[in-house]
Amino acid sequence: MPVPIRPAAAAETTRSHPLGVTPRADGSGSDVAVLAAHADAVEVCVFAADGTETRTRLPDVELGVWHGHVPGLVAGSRYGLRVHGRWDPERGLRHNPAKLLLDPYARGVEGEVALRPEIFGHAVGEDLRGDLTVPDPRDSAPHVPRGVVVAPLPADLRVGEDERPRVPWADTVVYEAHVRGLTRRLAAVPEDERGTYAALAHPAVLEHLTSLGVTALELLPIHASTSEIALRRRGLSNYWGYNTLAFNAPHPGYATRAAREAGPQAVREEFRRAVAALHAAGIEVLLDVVYNHTCEEGPDGPHLSLRGLDDATYYLRDAGGRPFDVTGCGNSLDFAEHRVVQFALDSLRYWVTEYGVDGFRFDLMTTLARGRDGFSPDHPFLVALAADPVLAQTKLVAEPWDVGPFGWRTGQFPPPLHEWNDRFRDGVRRFWLSDAREISAGYSPPVAAGRGLREFATRFAGSADTFDVQRGRLTSVNFVTAHDGFTLADLVAYDRKHNEANGEGNRDGSDSDTSWNHGVEGETADPAVLELRRRSIRNLFATLVLSSGVPMITAGDEFGRSQGGNNNAYCQDNEVGWVDWDLADWQRDLLGDVRELLALRRRYPVLREAGVRRGSPVREQRQDLLWFAEDGAPMSVEKWHEGDRRILQVLVDGRDRGQDSVLVVVNGGARQLDVTLPTVEGLTRFTPRWASTPDRRRRATAAGRALRLAPWSVRVLAGS
Repeated sequence: MPVPIRPAAAAETTRSHPLGVTPRADGSGSDVAVLAAHADAVEVCVFAADGTETRTRLPDVELGVWHGHVPGLVAGSRYGLRVHGRWDPERGLRHNPAKLLLDPYARGVEGEVALRPEIFGHAVGEDLRGDLTVPDPRDSAPHVPRGVVVAPLPADLRVGEDERPRVPWADTVVYEAHVRGLTRRLAAVPEDERGTYAALAHPAVLEHLTSLGVTALELLPIHASTSEIALRRRGLSNYWGYNTLAFNAPHPGYATRAAREAGPQAVREEFRRAVAALHAAGIEVLLDVVYNHTCEEGPDGPHLSLRGLDDATYYLRDAGGRPFDVTGCGNSLDFAEHRVVQFALDSLRYWVTEYGVDGFRFDLMTTLARGRDGFSPDHPFLVALAADPVLAQTKLVAEPWDVGPFGWRTGQFPPPLHEWNDRFRDGVRRFWLSDAREISAGYSPPVAAGRGLREFATRFAGSADTFDVQRGRLTSVNFVTAHDGFTLADLVAYDRKHNEANGEGNRDGSDSDTSWNHGVEGETADPAVLELRRRSIRNLFATLVLSSGVPMITAGDEFGRSQGGNNNAYCQDNEVGWVDWDLADWQRDLLGDVRELLALRRRYPVLREAGVRRGSPVREQRQDLLWFAEDGAPMSVEKWHEGDRRILQVLVDGRDRGQDSVLVVVNGGARQLDVTLPTVEGLTRFTPRWASTPDRRRRATAAGRALRLAPWSVRVLAGS
């Protein structure tokens, strides 16, 4: 049955800014502004409870923005947009008034995207194959989500001036987690709250994070999203959420059932309460945001929002006018357009000011810095982030690559951006895993770029070859694992990916995770293999926590969570993708070790601030990392170039600062060795603080004396 439609109403003229829906204080309706620079007309469609649709045509257009006052569009109203104009997809003109479109600035979303031919702007049959040259006349309104006008947050939920923890970068420990996956299996949380925003505020979650030493919870995308058509046809979903539908609305699926049933206002209040609770516990909230592409897929994808409004402005095209994808997702937003830059900035500010979010990790950020001539560190978006009085005060982290031409840009983003350091990930994995695998098999791994002791030391020292001294070592966000790829437990248990459950013939996901199964693929009961695997996990964790830079932990790695060898669990909204909190004894032991390591990082400031001295000219700065060989002598140039060298001592020197020094001793080889502790002025003995092996003796060893070091191990000692 068709939806009843009331004739278009006349609209009062308004200003063209701000974009989106702005309710009037008198309750008469809302001022609406929509970018549709190539359209002939834009209608705002308000839906009554009985489904009746009232269309109001926006009367004015200014610099491509249609605007006007819409009576009756008030808090709680469900609405969408219809756009009139030319249909010429090759030129980015996809105006089809039969398609109800979501306001890009919608702050609440209700409804799902149905897997129906009506959601496409062009002619499509029931098999979802179609002809782009012919616009589809069928109404999509019954099959697509609607925007919902939201009211201001209650006074007690508004962001307080002094609420934010404002943790310095030097003290920051990031914990990357999925809202649903983190607590879906956490028995301490009431069943109706598991996997929701509310669960993030549960005492059991807060206690775990604070006892671990986490200072920043980085959430995988929480912008309202939907799943790709191909996934839905396989009976799967986009669990990770990197498929954004609405950039200013919390994803309804992560709210409790009670909040979902109450509507978008309750959803956003639930998320805001979670942020406030985390802040009260001293934990910042970072959002993983996806401004590089949308859920509208490739050129033959559905018409849900931006594509039907203004495809020619929003989406990236090459010099010949053809769609140009640099994200691997079928569409890329065009940050050479100032309106796209404005759209992202408006969204970021909203999350900071409305919800109290403390920062962002930008997915495939190279796309966001592409101008007409490719990537530029002086791109207007990057300049705006640094200059914006709101955003410049937040934590900003780049994933410094995309899949387009010259897309790898690690170390090239300007301040105040920090960067995911993939060189750290790869170098540390190679040293402890893939090189170790070759050594255990009797081979000598080649000493080349990214291999060996020099590479390990460079990553441990903060990747000075990647991040210049003026930016500092804290620019590097160090990680060994992230949401994509193997978990840490799987990294030491699998040589090959096992992604069959994803339904893509095991072709998806990385083919090179630099892993080592320690002789057995997957699960095993062999105690020798298990002991070595667990030691490798500890070695990797110790390197992550003790290295210069900002450590990032992936949820569940702290107690050995496994995904059964799936290294691309983006579509596994089930036990594969969820964190399992039912811990075996060895997992509890591992959790205790990780807590100890992070406690050491807090106890010894030199571990957090390692780097050149601040406040002096670069030419006068003294390095505070001192390197020694197994005989206690300083590392010579010749020793650094010995291809089979696998042992190293590094003194994180705090003497000039009046701080305790820390000695980290690394044995990346297969043999037990006696190591002579270094002799340096002012340090007479070294007291053990942590070891990756079962030997946990606490007896001090005098400087210049020998200490026995097990194969494949790390020891941490405090100098005094």
